[in-house]
Amino acid sequence: MTDLRREIIGLLPRLRRFARSLTGSVVEADDLVQDACVRALSRAHQWDPHKPLDRWLFRITRNVWINEIRKRKVRLGQGHIPAEDSVELITTETGEARVVARQLEGKIASLPDDLSTILLVVSVEGYSYAEAAELLDIPIGTVMSRVYRARKTLAKNIADVSEVCHDTV
Repeated sequence: MTDLRREIIGLLPRLRRFARSLTGSVVEADDLVQDACVRALSRAHQWDPHKPLDRWLFRITRNVWINEIRKRKVRLGQGHIPAEDSVELITTETGEARVVARQLEGKIASLPDDLSTILLVVSVEGYSYAEAAELLDIPIGTVMSRVYRARKTLAKNIADVSEVCHDTV
């Protein structure tokens, strides 16, 4: 159990980044990671040590978030976060790079949830399509299709912004 805890601690930065991509909020992401870790530790006996721990934790995190969204819809009718409040991508750059990163963040956050999540899992976290399919419990063809649609939509949105900027200059 101590080794498992140590491994979980090592995965916390990646879990927080993934949770932020799901929640769109640093505070909610921290709560989500805490809930996911509590669930993982309470169900440590279900983890197969022959399989990657990160996939198991990401799946738990995703499932806890889905449950939270369902609860909100039933209780409060919430669950959507404005794109401008999203913090999926964080950069230490300054100036123009920070502005571009912030715009990209907003564009990714404005994608439908199924597209933004898969884009971040594959492009930011570096999972293969097969790993993402297993993690999100969807067919690999769906992963490929969503990544393609997300990238195409994102490229179009960025091109639209670029055209507006050139027209106003």
